[in-house]
Amino acid sequence: MTTVLTDSPEEAASYLRRGQTVAFPTETVYGLGADAFNPDAVRLIFEAKGRPPDNPLIVHVATREQIDEVVASRSAAANRLIEGFFPGPLTVILPKSYAVPPEVTAGLETVAVRMPDHPVAQAFLRACGRPVAAPSANRSGRPSPTTWEAVRDDLDGRIGCILRGERAPLGLESTVVDCTVDPPVVLRAGAVSVEDLLEAVGELAFSPARGERPTRSPGLKHRHYAPSAKVIIVDHPPDELHEQEAYIGMEEPENPFLHQRICSSVDEYAYELFDFFRQCDAVGIQTIYCQKVREEGLGVALMDRLRRASENR
Repeated sequence: MTTVLTDSPEEAASYLRRGQTVAFPTETVYGLGADAFNPDAVRLIFEAKGRPPDNPLIVHVATREQIDEVVASRSAAANRLIEGFFPGPLTVILPKSYAVPPEVTAGLETVAVRMPDHPVAQAFLRACGRPVAAPSANRSGRPSPTTWEAVRDDLDGRIGCILRGERAPLGLESTVVDCTVDPPVVLRAGAVSVEDLLEAVGELAFSPARGERPTRSPGLKHRHYAPSAKVIIVDHPPDELHEQEAYIGMEEPENPFLHQRICSSVDEYAYELFDFFRQCDAVGIQTIYCQKVREEGLGVALMDRLRRASENR
């Protein structure tokens, strides 16, 4: 298969409407989309990524009206979250509509729904004219892609089209909240902070310990977010780095390292992380030292990704 590169949301949407897979930019990371109502097209996502079939997908919508095409009902808490954070980097889990095939939900009776807050994604979804099932546009287990070039590196020749856009402005995936229970449960930390969610719904619960987590959200069960290198979380920069080692964090080392990324804020750290992982892979780095941050606001999601990357070697 030849993967087409385009800057046109309308052209990209034409490939999706013909049953092909299309990578597209969002504010979080690049997604790999297929028509959510076309089981054959959805299966192509799993084939291209090498994704386990028991890992559900997120359905992306262009309008609030499309939400009701894929869900059977909405709780009061879900409506508050949708009103407060759609469009944006939040995914809510709700009972699925009969129209959503089991390929999208991994056979579950729930579906994950998101409305991206990104102009190119919105133009693409509107042009598609239907909900789009989409995980991140990378080979399974690899760091999520924040550029179209990263998508091409992983999936060239395996998907129908790449809709090119700028680098994803957030760099971390969406927050996922299960709204089928009361109080809602945060299944995956992400770009919307727990503090903001609490302001909207008043009470939240949190997912069980690793190994007991529900599988109704992507990114919880299988190897994810990890570069080829070993990831080690540190309090401070190491005293020295060897040639095949790298460092990313907010504290600058006393002596500059050959492979380092110094970030001025947690937001910048989150924005740079996956891109830095991929750059390290490209030059054969064997060990990446990642400085820990305070677990508040976006720091909760950042530390979640660092822990997963360090555990997934």
